[in-house]
Amino acid sequence: MFRPFRESVEAALGSALEARELSTDDLGIEEPPEDVDAVLASSIAFRLAGELGAAPPEVAARLADEIDAAGYEYVDRVEPTGPYLNFFPDEAYFEGTLEAGQDSAYGALPPKDTSIVVEHTSANPTGPVHVGRARNPIVGDAVANLLEYAGYDVDRHYYVNDAGRQMAVFTWAYERFEESELPEPARDRAEYRMVRYYRRGNDFLENADPEALEAAEAEIETILQGLEAGDEETYERVTEVVDTVLAGMKACLGRLPATFDEFIKETRFMRDGSTDDVVVRLKELHGAVYENDAWQLEFEDIEKNLVFLRADGTSLYTTRDLAHHEWKLENYDRAVTVLGEDHKLQARQLRSTLSLLGHDTDRLDSVIYSYVNLPEGKMSTRRGTGVQLDDLLDEAIDRARGEVEDRLGDRLRSDDLDENAVERIARQVGVGAVRYDIVSKQPTKAITFEWDRALDFEAQSAPYVQYVHARCCGIEGEADGIEPTLDASVLETDAERELLATIARFPGVVEGAADEHEPHRIATYTREIADRFNGFYRECPVVGADDERTRSARLALVIAARHTVANALDILGVEAPESM
Repeated sequence: MFRPFRESVEAALGSALEARELSTDDLGIEEPPEDVDAVLASSIAFRLAGELGAAPPEVAARLADEIDAAGYEYVDRVEPTGPYLNFFPDEAYFEGTLEAGQDSAYGALPPKDTSIVVEHTSANPTGPVHVGRARNPIVGDAVANLLEYAGYDVDRHYYVNDAGRQMAVFTWAYERFEESELPEPARDRAEYRMVRYYRRGNDFLENADPEALEAAEAEIETILQGLEAGDEETYERVTEVVDTVLAGMKACLGRLPATFDEFIKETRFMRDGSTDDVVVRLKELHGAVYENDAWQLEFEDIEKNLVFLRADGTSLYTTRDLAHHEWKLENYDRAVTVLGEDHKLQARQLRSTLSLLGHDTDRLDSVIYSYVNLPEGKMSTRRGTGVQLDDLLDEAIDRARGEVEDRLGDRLRSDDLDENAVERIARQVGVGAVRYDIVSKQPTKAITFEWDRALDFEAQSAPYVQYVHARCCGIEGEADGIEPTLDASVLETDAERELLATIARFPGVVEGAADEHEPHRIATYTREIADRFNGFYRECPVVGADDERTRSARLALVIAARHTVANALDILGVEAPESM
């Protein structure tokens, strides 16, 4: 009901402005101040104060008198509070919310005729996924989920760098060294076994004598040139390494889970000729110059040039990514890319170049994130000193298991819960804590992951919200035989009304967060609804209510809350346990 209510508010306020022949371009619709029990407010009085020659509170009071709330669906009344106009819903708003909340898909918006490709993670296939980069699959997956809930047709892509020097070095090292020359792998999984070759190769290149280094570099260059020339044998050699490592990385990402519709390989755009075509067109652009033994593109508003072709005729990652993005724009209405902060310059260069090539770059969006650190400091994969995502998830599950066992107490020693149930809950809570703690922060802010905060059942963390869902399931189990009724008029207490009003906001929160690609706003919302539900739980018994009408209406409210919490957590990629 929130979305139609907002549309009515916009119409009512717009009509009042039109009657005064005032602009309706910016209505200033926002959430009301915390001490105001309205659903929406407008700060438009600030904008109109100068034009009308009156102080903002006086402007708000005048407009409130001129708005006929009764003529608009779901709007009960409009009241001024200082410089703000506050809009209050009628009873139909609450009735409609209670009814809509019975749908298990509550919060999902109607389908839009718009396709979006979300590219995220895209870590180089050189070894295990490490914690520092874990924000990309977690934020990227949540962005894709959010857009899907908002009604878009979403594809999730992983762009595989299988053509650069790193992969040439990896392939050379894999063919150069024997298993007996390598240490034991940290885990018995493909990427952990394979990364030993990569590290051994880098160590060799850093410490080899000049003659051995020259020979190695010649072999590596041959691989690079073979890829550029479309040599099938070279491609198959590199692909064996890439696909083996990628299989292990997929297994790791599947634990989050972060899944993909397609893995798009960089070499695809070399083999089909589109990279060569991009190079031809780039050379024709104003600003294309050949200097320092490379073709480069100069920009008017970006200091650093884009190097797109080396003197030896080999293309660069960005050149191939230009072909990749042209393919995206040809096949999708919009494209969203999740990138680390160290790719800001590359993203600017790519966007400006695509614009110079004649593309509508308004269809491109980037979500830039800072990295995740552990209290011990930053991490690196190249020398094998980093903390891997697998390690973080294992530790999270172990710590969650300890918390669960402490809280279950006697139930754990009875037949009420078996070991499988404990493991399920530990996984749901542990992995959920990692995802939630990372996605709940604004992406541009660097974060340090802290266990005590992430696994705090009492604070505003994943377990805190997950417990609300489990509590809803428990109430519904106790209420077996009670038929829920959609009579919002019975829900009269402040706790009931505040919970219902918060539930009503969910579709609007989804829409707003999707528009800005900000899943952390969903996390903020989950904390709000968890607080509201806990207040309701303390004050409003369901099964033990005094009369049948109240029991039935409160049960319907619990069901609506459960669907809302479950779907909000689903957007974040966090499981909603039925018991904890």
